[in-house]
Amino acid sequence: MPSLGSNRHDRGRGGGRELSAPRLRRGTPLRAGLDPAELGCLVREVRALTAGDRPWAPGAVVVAGRGPVIAVAEAAGWAVRYGSYDPDTGRGVELPPEARVPMTLDTPFDLASLTKLFTAVAVVQQIERGTLGIDARVGAFLPDFHAAAAHDLTVRQLLTHTSGLRPELPLYDCPDDAARLAMLRAEAPIARPGTHTYSDLNLILLQHLLERLTGRRLDVLIRDGITHPLGMAATCFGPCPNAAATEDQRRPWAKADRGMLRGEVHDENAWALGGVAGHAGLFATATDLAVFCRTLLAGGSYGPARILGPDFVDLLLTPPGLGFALDQPWFMGELAGRGAAGHTGFTGTSLILDPATDTFLVLLTNKVHPHRHPPTNTPRATTATHLSRAVRKAP
Repeated sequence: MPSLGSNRHDRGRGGGRELSAPRLRRGTPLRAGLDPAELGCLVREVRALTAGDRPWAPGAVVVAGRGPVIAVAEAAGWAVRYGSYDPDTGRGVELPPEARVPMTLDTPFDLASLTKLFTAVAVVQQIERGTLGIDARVGAFLPDFHAAAAHDLTVRQLLTHTSGLRPELPLYDCPDDAARLAMLRAEAPIARPGTHTYSDLNLILLQHLLERLTGRRLDVLIRDGITHPLGMAATCFGPCPNAAATEDQRRPWAKADRGMLRGEVHDENAWALGGVAGHAGLFATATDLAVFCRTLLAGGSYGPARILGPDFVDLLLTPPGLGFALDQPWFMGELAGRGAAGHTGFTGTSLILDPATDTFLVLLTNKVHPHRHPPTNTPRATTATHLSRAVRKAP
C-alpha cells in the first residue's frame, strides 16, 4: 500500500480538503509553455500520415497539451474511406467521395488496448477503497478459475503482465459463453509466474475479478467510476455507430468473418465476449482521452471530480506500472526516460502522459481501415518527440 504522506500531487489538496483541479481549455502553444515551431512539425506529421493513395492511416486525430492547456487539436483524413478490402490487389476499395465520412475532432475511435488503462484504474479504485489488495490472490475471488488459483496468481501479476499467461486464447472460436468461460477457467500459465509476457488474458481475468467483487459489470464500473464523473460523455463500450471505421474483417487475415466494421469492436475476443471486455471494447474521442490524461497528471482530479487519490495515481505510474507502459521509446520517442506513461492500441491508437513535463499526447488513427498491417510505431514516436522538443525549446 502506498504511503499517505505528501508527494508531488499535493498542489491538488490543501488544509485537509481537496481543491478543484483546473479543467482543460484551448490555448496557444506559448500559453501552454510549448514551442510553436515544434508543434507545427507535429501537426504536419499527423497530416502526412493520412495523405496519398496509400496512407499510413486513412484518418487521424491528435490532441496535445501541457498543464490544463490544449495547444494542439487537429483532425485529418477520413473516418470512413473504404467500402471493402480487395485481397487480389492488396488495396482498399475506395468509396465515392460523397459516401466518405471526414474525420473530425468529435469522431470516436475503437480504442483497442487503451481499454486496459481504464480497467487498471477501476482495479486501483478498489485497492484505494480497501476492498482489494494489490497482492491479493486471484483464487480468493475466483476460486472457480482453478488454473489461476492453483498457480497463486496475484492482482499485481495481472496488472504488470507477469502472470505467465499466454497472450490470448481463441475465445472467438468457442460455440457459446459457457465454452468461453470454461476455457478461461482452465487456462494455466505457460511461463513461470513473475515472467513478463504481455497478455490480454490478464485484463480479462481482472474483469471477472472486478465483476465478482462488486456485483457490477465492467462497463458500469467504468462509466460510474471514471467516465461519468469526468464528463467523458463520448467514452463508452460499443456499439458506437458514428465511430471511425476499422477493418474489412475476413479470414484468412482476420480471425472471424464480419465484413467492414464501424462502431463494433474490432478485437475478435472482445466481440466474442459481447463487446465489453477488460482488454478491449471502449470507444472514445481524443478530447475525452485528453481529459483522462489530464486527470492522472493532476493527481486523480478534474474539476470537482476525483476518481483516485494522488497516492494511488502514483501507485499506477510507479515502475513497472500497473496497466500502463512506462518509458517506452518505441512509441514515446524522446518523451521516454523520466516516467512517461501510456499505451498503444492495435487499431492505431495511443496516448502518453508525462508527469515530468506535465504534458500529454493523444494520437488516434484508424490504421486498420480497411486491412490490418504489421505494426509500425515510428509515427507515434515521432509525434511524441516533437512534443518533447516543444517543451525543451519553449521560450
